[in-house]
Amino acid sequence: MKSKIKHYIKEIIFFFVLMTILANSISFYKSQDLSQAPLTLQSFTLIDDKEYKVPNDKPVLIHFWATWCPTCKLEASNINFLSKHFEVVTIAVKSGSDDALKKYLYEHNYTFKVVNDKNSILSSQFHIAGFPTTFIYDKNKKLLFSDVGYTTTLSLYIKMWWASL
Repeated sequence: MKSKIKHYIKEIIFFFVLMTILANSISFYKSQDLSQAPLTLQSFTLIDDKEYKVPNDKPVLIHFWATWCPTCKLEASNINFLSKHFEVVTIAVKSGSDDALKKYLYEHNYTFKVVNDKNSILSSQFHIAGFPTTFIYDKNKKLLFSDVGYTTTLSLYIKMWWASL
């Protein structure tokens, strides 16, 4: 019985390692088409009509997502966690009105900053082709990392920590 349990545990671990490698490979491939330019935007207007100024001395994570995207829903708690520790601004693409987004955030207890990209203007500027897509810029606004698809909290945290060095 113990050998069967060990066998299943090994199979599960192997599956997760394989899926992680596959997901990162797909993300790397998809990220090749994204804008590699430095971050030139200085500010964003959030759904609460406040202006978010991109800090000059800190790295920033910009996360494109949508309320209708299943993978985005899985990753949202990761982004929420990171927003409590780092500079994070999210851009909701074609996800309804500001009020609809506020309601969505409230219902899911999310506190991250949100820009409403109703007409996909920002997502076009960044060449977004899939959701979620995450960009991590260092304190000089140079792009260090970009991910397309689900990314774990640990991976994002390490990348933000690295960008902070």
